[in-house]
Amino acid sequence: MTHLRVAVDVGGTFTDVCVLDETTSDVSVAKVPSTPADPMEAVMAGVAAAGVDLRDVALFSHGTTVATNALITRRFPPVAMVTTRGFRDVIEIRRGTKQDLWDAYKDVAPPYVQRRHRLEVDERVDYAGRIVTALDEDGARATARTLRRRGIETVAVCFVNAYANDANERRMREILVEEIPGVTVSTSSETLPEIFEHERFSTTVANAVLAPLVGGYVRRLSDRLRQGGYGGDLLLLHSGGGVMTPRLVDRYAVRLAASGIAAGAIAARHIALLAGHQHAIGLDMGGTSTDISLVYDGELRVTREWFVEYGYPICFPSIEVLTIGAGGGSLAWIDEAGSLRNGPQSAGADPGPACYGRGGTAATNTDANVVLGRLSARLVDGAVPLDAEAAAAAVRRSVAAPLGLDESAAARAALQVANANMADAVRLISIRRGYDPREFALVVFGGAGPLHGAALARDLAIPTVIVPPNPGITSALGCLLVDIRHDLAAMFLRPADDVDPAEVETEFAKLEAEARERLAVEGVAVGDISLQRSLSMRYLGQWRSLDVPCGVGAGAVEAAVARFHDEHAREFSYRRDGAAVELYQLGLRAIGVTPKPTLRPRPTAARAVASEASRRPVYFDEHPAAIETPVYRRSDLPVGVVLHGPAVIEQLDSTTLVPPDVTAVVDEWLNIRMTFDGEAQ
Repeated sequence: MTHLRVAVDVGGTFTDVCVLDETTSDVSVAKVPSTPADPMEAVMAGVAAAGVDLRDVALFSHGTTVATNALITRRFPPVAMVTTRGFRDVIEIRRGTKQDLWDAYKDVAPPYVQRRHRLEVDERVDYAGRIVTALDEDGARATARTLRRRGIETVAVCFVNAYANDANERRMREILVEEIPGVTVSTSSETLPEIFEHERFSTTVANAVLAPLVGGYVRRLSDRLRQGGYGGDLLLLHSGGGVMTPRLVDRYAVRLAASGIAAGAIAARHIALLAGHQHAIGLDMGGTSTDISLVYDGELRVTREWFVEYGYPICFPSIEVLTIGAGGGSLAWIDEAGSLRNGPQSAGADPGPACYGRGGTAATNTDANVVLGRLSARLVDGAVPLDAEAAAAAVRRSVAAPLGLDESAAARAALQVANANMADAVRLISIRRGYDPREFALVVFGGAGPLHGAALARDLAIPTVIVPPNPGITSALGCLLVDIRHDLAAMFLRPADDVDPAEVETEFAKLEAEARERLAVEGVAVGDISLQRSLSMRYLGQWRSLDVPCGVGAGAVEAAVARFHDEHAREFSYRRDGAAVELYQLGLRAIGVTPKPTLRPRPTAARAVASEASRRPVYFDEHPAAIETPVYRRSDLPVGVVLHGPAVIEQLDSTTLVPPDVTAVVDEWLNIRMTFDGEAQ
C-alpha cells in the first residue's frame, strides 16, 4: 500500500524534503546540499536521506528553481523569434521604462533573443481578427530553413493581433515543424492570448527559452522516479499556486518560473488558517533572500504581471511575492558615505558566511547571530559546525572597526539594518496595498526567519508571530497542499452597460471546454474538477484593470461590477460609482482537486513542562549586556507548554529566538506562537 506523500523544494543552498505518512499523520524532514550543476541529483539524495522507498509513495510533488535560475543566468539553448514584418524590435523597445528612473548608467538587460535571431515574415491580422494579409508561406519556409541552418531548435512565434485570430500563427508552427526536425515551438496565441504585443511576446519568448530546458529536466526526473518504483505523476508546482503534470510542461514551461517561491506562500496560508488567522503575512527568510507574501480573508494575493528580469514581463497569474536581498548570508558593509548597509550582496553557498569555515571573510547576518549567541556552535543537528572566532573576526573587520563599535554592538547594528529592510518590504506589500499589519499574524519560516520574527513583529506592531513546526522545510510542505491548476483567459472588451449576458456565458463556456480538456489530459476525474470564473474590469479610460470573481447567470455581470467598485476603493482608496465601467477580459481558474494531507491536532499535555537542554549568554536588542538564556530542543517541547522569554529554541532546520517580554506557546498544531507583553493567544 502506498501511504507516503513526498514534497521536494530545491533552493539555492539546500534541497528540502518533507514526507507525510498518511497512516499516522507524522511529518518527517530531510535537508541536503543543493547541486546547481544538476538539481536532480540533490532531489534523489534528499529522498534517500529521508529514508523513502519510492514504491511506498502515493504522491510526489516538486518545487523547482530550474526555470528561474535559467532566466537569471541565461543558460538556455539558442532561441529564435518569428514575428510580423516590422515588429522584430517590440521586445527590445519594451515600454521604454527603467526600474530606476534616476540611474542614467544602469541599462535594462538585453532581450532573451538576439536581434539576428528575430526574423520577420509577411502576414497581418487586424484588431477584430480579420486576416488582412495571409501568411506568406514561401517566406515562412525560407525563414524556417534559415533557422535550421543556424542549428536553432526552439522558436517563439509572435504575430500581431494573433490573440484575435490564431490562423497565421498555427500555419507558421506547421511549417516550422515540417522544416526543422525536433523543433519546439511556442505560439503567442496559445501561450497568452491577450492584447498588448510586448507583454504577449515577452511571455511567449520566456516560455520558448525554457521549454526544452525544463522539459528535459522533468522527463529525466520522472524517469528516475519511475525506475525507483514510483507509479504516479510527478506534480510540478507553478507560480500560480497550483501544480501541473509533465504532459503540459512543454506547452507552459514558463509557469514553472518562481515555482519554489510560491510554495512558501501556500504553506504560510495553510499554517495561518490552521491557527485561526484569516489575515497573515508570510516571511520566508533563507540563506540569500527573503520572500514576503500576504493572505487576506484566507486568500493569497495574486498578480497578473511579474518578471525575473525587469523589462521582460511574464503575464501568467502568479502568487504575489515580494523578494528582497536579506538572508542569513547577506553581507553587512559600509557604503562610501560611511553608513552601515545590509545586503543585497550575499556570501552565497560557497564560500558562505565566515563562520562556516569555507574561506568567507565578510560579515553576514549568520555571523552576527553567532557573535550574539543567538545561534549555537553547530547547526543542522550538529552536522554543520560553526567557527565562532571566524564570525567575530568578520564582524570586527567589516563593521566594528569602521564604525568604532565593539563586537556585540556591531553585530546588533547589522541585524537591525537587516530587520529594517525586511520591515520596509512588509510595509510595501501591506500598508501600500491598503492593509493594516496590526490585523495580521506574521508566519516566519525558512532557516533564518524564526531568529528575526519577534523583532520584525515588534517593529510592525503585529500582535502574533507563528513559527511552523519545521521552519526550514516549510516551503516543501507547501508543495503538498496544492491542486492541479490552470489559468485561462479571453479578451472581452465591452462597456459593462452594453454587455449581453448570453454572450458572456458563451465565451465562458468556450474557456470551460478548454479547461476540461486540459485537465482530462492530466488524468483528472470529472468529479474532481472545479471551475472558478472572474472578470477583469476597469473604469472607462483607465489603462490597468482589476480582477473580481464572477458568478453564473443573468445577473452575474451586474453583481461583479458592484464588487468592482468596492475592490477599487480598497485597492486604490477611491471609487466612482457613477462612472462607466469597461469589461477587459474573462478569466477562468481551472482546478483539478488532489487529495490533501490530513494534519491532526495534538492533545495538550496534562502537565506541559519544558526541560532546558543548556544555557548560554545571549545578546538581545533591548539589553546592552548579555543575558544568561535557557536553550531548549524543540522536539522536547510538549503541546501547551508556555515559555517566558528570554529563550532560544533549537531544531534541525532552524533556531527560534524568544526575546525578553515575549511569551511563546506550543499550540495543538505544534506551531510556536509568540505574543508580546506576556499575553499568549
